[in-house]
Amino acid sequence: MSILQVEMSDREFTAFRQLIHKVAGIAMSDAKRQLLVGRLSQRLRHLGLESFSAYYRYVTAGQDSTEWQRMIDLLTTHETYFFREEKHFEWLAAWARSREVTAPSLWSAACSTGEEVYTLAMVLAEVLGLGATWCVTGTDISEMVVESARRGHYDDTRSRGLPEVYRKKYCLKGVGSQSGTFLMDKRLREHTSFATCNLMEPILGADFYDVIFLRNVMIYFDPETKREVVHKLLARLKPQGYLVVGHSESLNGLVNGLRQVKPTIYARVT
Repeated sequence: MSILQVEMSDREFTAFRQLIHKVAGIAMSDAKRQLLVGRLSQRLRHLGLESFSAYYRYVTAGQDSTEWQRMIDLLTTHETYFFREEKHFEWLAAWARSREVTAPSLWSAACSTGEEVYTLAMVLAEVLGLGATWCVTGTDISEMVVESARRGHYDDTRSRGLPEVYRKKYCLKGVGSQSGTFLMDKRLREHTSFATCNLMEPILGADFYDVIFLRNVMIYFDPETKREVVHKLLARLKPQGYLVVGHSESLNGLVNGLRQVKPTIYARVT
């Protein structure tokens, strides 16, 4: 039997939908069934399994953590680009100029391949300078994209949204075997750090942040998951700190302790 012809039963779809919700907080609608089938079929083929139930048992048995991570990578969305939703970065520049804090600490809580982190870093470098004290932390549930972000090495096709002035100032153009790529400047990367973090699990460490970006992620969460995640983020946000969400997202009426200062930008008030 060809793996390409394997169908996913209602029971199997329900099992995977519940699993991805439990692990990553993502609420998958019925419309995502074919996406799920398409992305997981390649793993069935690779492992020589003949059903999605067999793959479910393989993943949940806990004997192969790398396969668990592969499944997460396949089922989570990593679309991003430099200066996405640029109004947020205009606000950030104005905030940094206000000297509201002297050594700002920022967190990109779903950083994907790092474009958001380096955008935040370029904005702070422009306002505060590379010699000032500031830092940007990027985290994501996917080890694969975190490692990519940490390298800060991109194909030229990934430069979408990156103004040429910033590219010339903060990016190194690849030559020779690296032609067609660019690398974020080491001085900029020294202000960044990266780690894996699943927002559905307890957030480890003792760091607190002046600004947290969590953009274009909560559109995949149901209301209860949104509340749970935002409460975790608030616990890491400094008093009078700011939480920034995507332009298609809103926190109004979701949790207490936040005041909207601009569309999609909220200040902690308690």
